[in-house]
Amino acid sequence: MPVEIQRRQLLKALAAAGLLTQLSPLNGWAKTAGKPLYIDGLSFLPDDLADLHASKLDAYLCDISAIEAIEQADGTTNYKRTYNACVNSISEALARVNANPDKLILGRSAKDITTAHDSGRTAVFFQIQGADCVEQSINQDLNQVDEFYERGLRVLQLTHHYGNLFSGGALDNDGKQGLDLPLTKAGHQLIDKLNGKQMLIDVSHSSPQSALDCAKASRAPIVQSHGAVRAIVNHARCSPDEVIKAIADTGGLFGVFMMTFWLTTEHSPTTDHYLAQLKHVANVGGIDAVAIANDYPLRGHKKLLELNNDNAEGVKQYVQWWHSLRARGVLGFDQEPQHVVIPELNHIERMERIDTALSRAGFSSGDRSKIMGGNWQRVLTEVLG
Repeated sequence: MPVEIQRRQLLKALAAAGLLTQLSPLNGWAKTAGKPLYIDGLSFLPDDLADLHASKLDAYLCDISAIEAIEQADGTTNYKRTYNACVNSISEALARVNANPDKLILGRSAKDITTAHDSGRTAVFFQIQGADCVEQSINQDLNQVDEFYERGLRVLQLTHHYGNLFSGGALDNDGKQGLDLPLTKAGHQLIDKLNGKQMLIDVSHSSPQSALDCAKASRAPIVQSHGAVRAIVNHARCSPDEVIKAIADTGGLFGVFMMTFWLTTEHSPTTDHYLAQLKHVANVGGIDAVAIANDYPLRGHKKLLELNNDNAEGVKQYVQWWHSLRARGVLGFDQEPQHVVIPELNHIERMERIDTALSRAGFSSGDRSKIMGGNWQRVLTEVLG
């Protein structure tokens, strides 16, 4: 235990001092000669695998989970990633990856990022957005985690929107106010299990208190693969600064995603609003904590693309869900959503466009390398090996 404490203290000290990724060239991190390293925090296997090359992504966290829609007693809907649904979906995803070795590499360790970069392929690190899929094995040493690991899973999100047997959810509410529930006893068991398996823990969608508890309990860096900043948009789905800082202090990172109703309350979302989120994460957690996430398909939000990025029309699909949570007093849903995407970034070339925007905004080449992929590579190296 003393050795582990010393290791975590060193990680935190290096991250705070901005030294972890300054050392990265010695370990093959951040950039390979010629082409920048691009890693995204969350997307999906595309229908058309040609999108992989067009996106210029070397690697990304790939959500392969499947959901069951469950209506809750209060009339709202929770989308749970159940065991049966996810066993089927990960098997299908693995079969597709294995059938296309010229385009895809199953990400099992961080070495697969370098292999993908050097060979012009894309490494996908399987992720499931919710540990509901392993709830049935709480009393069996969480052996369903072992099963998913053997099938290729490397990243597990604790929960999605609402709490489960492990974690509080960002939208948990008693009808009047948010609950901000802590990590449960089973949640601590899950953190220990994931640490032992060298799997990456994702606190996206968790309650702030559960995220803080996870940061304290984990022996390895944790991430919020996709999210936004509450100091900019005061919403339950956005993270307070203390959560961003706690994640950074583990040596982890915070990925800012593309869902614009959680990026800005202004009428017309722009790339500048996205950069403002990245800058805030850097100010709170340091440049080594900043990363890019998508949370849409590689090409972008399909419905908005069909609408030629007409946000006024596209946002209508979210209004019913939004109003159901407004009725329960969930933080931030009192303000009507006005948009869904940043038109310039709802595009297959978003990574290159973000990189260019960072350059124009005065970010150094070293900082851009960290944001665009180096930070993800560092964390995956630390956690997965």
